[in-house]
Amino acid sequence: MAVGTEKDRINALMKRATIYIINRENVDWLVNKSGIPFDFDMVVIDELSSFKSYGAKRFKSLLKVRPSVRRIVGLTGTPSSNGLMDLWAEFRVLDLGQRLGRYITHYRSAYFVPDKRNAEIVFSYKPLPGAEEKIYNQISDITISMKSADYLKMPKCITNEVPVYLSEKEWSIYSDFRDEMVANLGDEEIDAVNAAVLSGKLLQMSNGAVYDDKNKAHLIHDRKLDALEDLIEGANGKPVLVAYWYKHDLERIQKRFPVRQIKSSKDIEDWNDGSIPIAAIHPASAGHGLNLQSGGSTLIWFGLTWSLELYQQTNARLYRQGQNETVVIHHIIAKDTIDEDVMTALTRKEKTQTSLIDAVKAKLEVVR
Repeated sequence: MAVGTEKDRINALMKRATIYIINRENVDWLVNKSGIPFDFDMVVIDELSSFKSYGAKRFKSLLKVRPSVRRIVGLTGTPSSNGLMDLWAEFRVLDLGQRLGRYITHYRSAYFVPDKRNAEIVFSYKPLPGAEEKIYNQISDITISMKSADYLKMPKCITNEVPVYLSEKEWSIYSDFRDEMVANLGDEEIDAVNAAVLSGKLLQMSNGAVYDDKNKAHLIHDRKLDALEDLIEGANGKPVLVAYWYKHDLERIQKRFPVRQIKSSKDIEDWNDGSIPIAAIHPASAGHGLNLQSGGSTLIWFGLTWSLELYQQTNARLYRQGQNETVVIHHIIAKDTIDEDVMTALTRKEKTQTSLIDAVKAKLEVVR
């Protein structure tokens, strides 16, 4: 296992072994800086979706040595978390562009048309009519899908939306900022210079606070904290895992509840031992393969994320093989705010990804 310091990694790679393991963050180092020949005849990429960015160093580095690899396998549960555009880089690594083309520009022109744009600047693309089926057909010969629920004993999962309602004053602050991109909070003025900043600050406001230009958080409301308190009480003493997005979310949650953040192996161990009644986790740190199913079965989304991959991976910390209880996933949603748009977007992305998975689903006989 080539992990640790550079010296540790080099020593591990110099030893004779059948299988070598390295994390994706060190792929660029392995290819371009280690000085060790990339003479592996087979490569298995766990979480292929982490190579979906064709501008990333890890993608470019692996593509550089890909022709020398005789066999390659990519594994992922989220192949198209942000839509079909994600697939190009993943399959470019797998088949060197045989199925979806060697260039992203060719892939775009063949299967997509501009969606949101400003004159010549294109912000997003949408599939052409029939493109989805054509893409699935192109990749079907080297792609199989095996849903865990079809082959493993999985727990029951219940998802739930918990609505909260802003007061007239709170709604006025939110709606004025949404419409004017400026809000006056006491002596401070909060503004958004573009749509991306506006989206982020509206999400913050939906959660209950917002940062100013000096990174100081200003309280808007406690509606979600009140709902969180009700959900914790409703758990009747069972451990709950709270997913937050912004630092001020965590700070306000910790101020009201005895919360312990999951960020170390000791935290994970204590959670799985049942020693942490209320835990908080950031979706970006709820990485692939993190096992938390032994410590509880209730997940509460205090703040949402636009990323389907992070959303699904966070849910999968509890909803996975080995979970013995029914998993309950609560989403605290501020009504008539951007929270509802995020939930809609996650559902839409999930449908696209599910369509892909179903299209290439493995037709395997399973002996039960």
